[in-house]
Amino acid sequence: MHLTEPYFTLHCRTVPLPVECGFRMPQISERDVKKVLIALTLYLGSLFAANTLGLKIAPFIFGLHVSTAVFSIPFVFLTTDVIGEVYGKQMARFFVRCGFFATALFLLYSLISLALPWDPAGEWVHKSYDTVFGVSMRIAIASLVAFAVGEFQDVYVFFFVRAKIGERFFWLRSLVSNVWSQLLDSVLFMVIAFYGVYSNDALIKIIVTWWLFKVAMGFLYTPLSYLGLRVLRDSR
Repeated sequence: MHLTEPYFTLHCRTVPLPVECGFRMPQISERDVKKVLIALTLYLGSLFAANTLGLKIAPFIFGLHVSTAVFSIPFVFLTTDVIGEVYGKQMARFFVRCGFFATALFLLYSLISLALPWDPAGEWVHKSYDTVFGVSMRIAIASLVAFAVGEFQDVYVFFFVRAKIGERFFWLRSLVSNVWSQLLDSVLFMVIAFYGVYSNDALIKIIVTWWLFKVAMGFLYTPLSYLGLRVLRDSR
């Protein structure tokens, strides 16, 4: 790969970055690089938790039920807000690209694993394995489309509101972007994955419930967002 400018500073030395992907890293210190990598690890970990552990449905109040992904998926959207606030829009979009390609790669590996034949020694877990990882192509596409559209819209709306009201009220900018992006994420995933499986009335109820749960959890995680901002800004 041909390496050209720009460079980002690591104390007294510079390291070239590939720019063929169109992503331009801001100049950040070595300490910042470590923090960004830790944030990216938390981001991808939360994303994979939502896509796998989210298969479990737990009972909730008023006879409702909710996916356990409600605890991890809001963290995914909030992370891009925090990263974007400190390092800019391009860094936030870079996180989204990483999440998209990581999810696509995980799904590809899942399809390959499911296609391979089973050895008799592994039959004890055969059914459970296929049930958990046997994601249909329709659900796989729904997951990728909903994630990509929702996350890129989250970044767009966050910076759109920031351009209108300035850098104050982070919590408000984050809330507005999450309300919109989580709605898109919920609608796209549920419609692509389950339209025709559930009745339209049932599907609408599931979408609204799932959307409100995610927005509520995102709001409750706001103190963690401010903690993340403080940690990331310490070295800047």
